[in-house]
Amino acid sequence: MKNLFFTTHGNPLRKVAEFGLAPAADWILGKQRVLELYLNVIEWGPGVFGAEAAARFHYRASAAALGRDQSARLAAVIPSPRRRRPARMDKYAAIIDRRMASMGW
Repeated sequence: MKNLFFTTHGNPLRKVAEFGLAPAADWILGKQRVLELYLNVIEWGPGVFGAEAAARFHYRASAAALGRDQSARLAAVIPSPRRRRPARMDKYAAIIDRRMASMGW
């Protein structure tokens, strides 16, 4: 929520506002739309905003053309997308891949 509606600076008042806004956003937009918005506003690299731009930046391919491993690696960088690089996400990408398989994806 903070990336969509607030600054990235830590602030107790922002946390209170997020606490109230998150359920409302989920209810109004739905979880899938909130995720889509989030994936398209985070900075995946220096000046790289959005999942499509991230795919092109890291893999020189469109997001639709990414393979399962490449997609899992991009997902693995989400907790800290400006610091992490997909190429170094072996462990986290493997966890995501297993979870995807367990969900039938």
